[in-house]
Amino acid sequence: MDLLKLFPGLRNRAWAVTSPPSPLYNCVAWAAGDATRWWWPDAGRDYYWPPSAPREETIEAFVAAFALLGYEPSSAADEPSPLEFERVALFARDSRPEHMARELATGEWTSKCGRLEDITHALDGLRGSVYGAPVAVLRRPRAGATP
Repeated sequence: MDLLKLFPGLRNRAWAVTSPPSPLYNCVAWAAGDATRWWWPDAGRDYYWPPSAPREETIEAFVAAFALLGYEPSSAADEPSPLEFERVALFARDSRPEHMARELATGEWTSKCGRLEDITHALDGLRGSVYGAPVAVLRRPRAGATP
């Protein structure tokens, strides 16, 4: 699958493939730091979802799931340093969650593209018809960071 066809926002930007395709985990798991299972709130499937988070495909349910991992909403006005905070971004299309990305300490973002590869990219590089746009950025203190 040609990622540039799926995500034309990657054109003319720095991005790189960082792992081969894998069906074991998805973008939500990757954002949570879990490369061993598929995360999604669909109760009808055998997907992992944090036990006390609502099993709904809503922005609020994804925010609640990541709150259980210590993340809280972050506004663009208080753009944190990547060295101080770990951040994840939730993408949605028509208010329906579609994708999550995680910021690296370098300031680049990393994503698992469905069953395809993991990539590094600029946050807006995945904006478009497939994943929609970033609708929420969540943060938590980076382990070992001093406030």
